[in-house]
Amino acid sequence: MDLGSEQTTQPSTHVNRKELLSNVMKRTSEWILSQDIPSDITIRVGRTSFALHKFPLVSKCGYIRKLVSKSSDAKLSAIEIPDIPGGPEAFELAAKFCYDINFEISPENIALIRCVAEYLEMTDEYAVGNLVGLTEAYLNEVGLKSIASSVSILHSSEKLLPIAEDIKLVNRSIDTIAYIVCKDSQYGLNSSTFDWWAEDLTVLGIEFFPRVLIAMMARGFKQYALGPILMLYAQKSLGGLDISGKGRKQIEARIEHEKRVVLETIVSLLPREKNALSFSFLSLLLRAAIYLETTVSCRVDLERRMSLQLGQAVLDDILFPSYSLTGGTFFDVETVKHIMMNFLEYEMVGNRLGFNDEENVFPSASDMEKVGKLMQDYLAEIASDSNLSVSEFISVAEVVPKQFRITEDMMYKAIDMYLKAHPALSDVERKKVCSVMNCQKLTREACAHAAQNERLPVQIVVQVLYYEQQRLREVMDVSLVGADPPSRPPKFNLFSSGISPVTDEVSSLKRENQDLKFELMKLKMKCREIEKRDDKSAASTPLGITTPPSDKPRLPRKSFITAVSRKLGKLYPSFGADEVTIPLPSKRKNKPSRDRRNSIS
Repeated sequence: MDLGSEQTTQPSTHVNRKELLSNVMKRTSEWILSQDIPSDITIRVGRTSFALHKFPLVSKCGYIRKLVSKSSDAKLSAIEIPDIPGGPEAFELAAKFCYDINFEISPENIALIRCVAEYLEMTDEYAVGNLVGLTEAYLNEVGLKSIASSVSILHSSEKLLPIAEDIKLVNRSIDTIAYIVCKDSQYGLNSSTFDWWAEDLTVLGIEFFPRVLIAMMARGFKQYALGPILMLYAQKSLGGLDISGKGRKQIEARIEHEKRVVLETIVSLLPREKNALSFSFLSLLLRAAIYLETTVSCRVDLERRMSLQLGQAVLDDILFPSYSLTGGTFFDVETVKHIMMNFLEYEMVGNRLGFNDEENVFPSASDMEKVGKLMQDYLAEIASDSNLSVSEFISVAEVVPKQFRITEDMMYKAIDMYLKAHPALSDVERKKVCSVMNCQKLTREACAHAAQNERLPVQIVVQVLYYEQQRLREVMDVSLVGADPPSRPPKFNLFSSGISPVTDEVSSLKRENQDLKFELMKLKMKCREIEKRDDKSAASTPLGITTPPSDKPRLPRKSFITAVSRKLGKLYPSFGADEVTIPLPSKRKNKPSRDRRNSIS
């Protein structure tokens, strides 16, 4: 070999000597292995011991070479490495490399090998083509070239901290994933690309998963497109929670904490755009948040998001079980009240809640109508809960604005179910329950049923009969004139539409009207008689109806109700005496005016 001048041969000589030394070490290691020479050093990694030879180890591991050279014991025979990244599995691969034993490098183990090589200082400073350089070459040429392999490397790095962070393996993997995702999915606009990479991301722990999403958005990925990814991740990471039934089952504290952190992180990453996620998915997240007892801010965030899309909800979406271990109501009514109040706030102030909504600033009329029906359905569903107090029932009913209720039929149904499930209520309590209903907005069918309903207070029945008589009188007046009905408040239009001026029907209605007047007159006379008997009792009742003494005959309420019901039943024979399914009327655009209080006196 022509070495040339001294200036040009020095670097070449240095390299050649290093390569020569490496070759010698390689041959020596092969010879030691082939001759079955007894080991002269034991390496303890955790609870595992490796009987090895000093020469192959110190020739490539700077860490072990330093320990041997600094030892005061010339015959050092044991070394303990307690905190090596990857544990015994990683050290075994490094030892095989020192002995020139072949093994496979793959995306699944490259992070492990790269970290242990860094820890043991297996650099080219100690041997040419050492393990650090070899693993770096694999990462650059193979490992960090696809989403699947990059995710696998990042997932493996979760157990190799902090050294995986120190050598920038974590950041490089995250950046590769973000770059390829944004490039291949055209910055998040092509949702079909989620099929082949979104599932891969679900294997990541909660420490790295949000960092990947943040890196994607930094490269231009649209936040609203994160919805499907977050749904997949939530379904996989929050699986196993029994959030469908009553009561909160005890789970291991560590698992509960992990899932709580996962849920709170997912909520913090939810898109701010309205309709980026389905209402049912938000409902599942809120159920889990209540179950796991997350922070108040996490639950409030979900409640506000759900209020923006409440028009999309179905009844099952808002039937949140109560996870209280101390009993109480079957359903969590407070959460539903919060959502409804947020919806009302949104209706009043528009888009001032901090969410992006370029399409609709205010809830549409159809949304308000849907929400009104939904809340009345909800009230009817929870009414049968025997543990639901009067104040709780009323508080839920009061969050349903009257302008959202086209008719009061569903409210009447809920009240009837509540009274049926709570037969021990006092008269005062029953009156309070019925106070949330506007009798003027009941349909004819509901009025016919209410007139026969013995669970209702007498005062409510009187109001129903009075408004029905008033409605009949108006229909007759219009029919006799033979003209279109005059303009009247919307609440009357709710009942009088669809009535045609037919002569026979007018005659029948006139007779019914006279009968009702006569029955009401009889009731008024009875009330006056009772007032004279018991002034003290009469003062405590708003309509002057009192309970007679035990030795006097009781007010024949049933006969009166029966008589009136029989007359109304001729018009509406399809209604039963106990419980009915009340059909909803057609949609109306005109809003009901403010309620008027009417008196029969």
